Amino acid sequence: MTKETAIRLFQNQRVRVFWDNDKEKWFFSIIDVIGVLTGSRRPRKYWSDLKGKLKSEGSEVSEKIGQLKMKSSDGKMRMTDVANTEQILRLIQSIPSPKAEPFKIWLAKVGYERIEETEDPEKAFDRAMETYLKKGYSVNWINQRLKSIEVRKELTDEWDVRGVKKGLEYAILTDEITKAWAGLTSKEYKDLKDLKKENLRDNMTNLELVLNMLAEATTTEISKEKKPKTFLESKIIAKQGGTIAGNTRKEIEEKTGKNVVTPLNAKELEEKKNNEAKEIEE
Repeated sequence: MTKETAIRLFQNQRVRVFWDNDKEKWFFSIIDVIGVLTGSRRPRKYWSDLKGKLKSEGSEVSEKIGQLKMKSSDGKMRMTDVANTEQILRLIQSIPSPKAEPFKIWLAKVGYERIEETEDPEKAFDRAMETYLKKGYSVNWINQRLKSIEVRKELTDEWDVRGVKKGLEYAILTDEITKAWAGLTSKEYKDLKDLKKENLRDNMTNLELVLNMLAEATTTEISKEKKPKTFLESKIIAKQGGTIAGNTRKEIEEKTGKNVVTPLNAKELEEKKNNEAKEIEE
């Protein structure tokens, strides 16, 4: 069971969900999730008791819970406690219910695999290969994608050396690279492809992926040579690396007469590929 599967299971059970486009996170109505997993006729009371239990155990999850207006059974918009995916999965661990067991088993499996990957990083690549094959990606695309992971890791290692902080600063530099080569920020690129939590690189064509790798690999090499001492210097280098790939993109578009950056996501690209195959057969 993947995280995406878990989200779909909740949605199929009429759990109220909200997508925050700015935070790029799903938020779930906690009492709805509790109602589904416990079958309780009083999910609010159950949630109240669970909050007390978590607090007594020293957990801070309940204190970080937010509220959003969601449509209630009477059709009115009312404030309700909500949790993001990570928080919901943590709450599920504290719910003794047969319906919660599949999630708990999945969490245990993911935890075990993460430990294995820490001890032997090669297993992470093996699992990634297996996952992409199950999703229907071609071997050629998968090899490109795994290479892009390696290229990205080399870039973030270089950023670490230069004192770039994970999180916001990583995101800012990534946006500089992406905008310089693709003409779009990461968020604009995802919006173009109608993506939410899905990984942007997983929805790129081979050519998009190659140019993104070129941008990141070039940024890494420039950074190694110039050895930036400040975040601003790293930001300038990120733009330089992206611009080199951006110039390549423009040359390709000039020669082919087609846009390299496409609004098609992985699902649509697969459908297009299948339709083209049918036309050839006919």
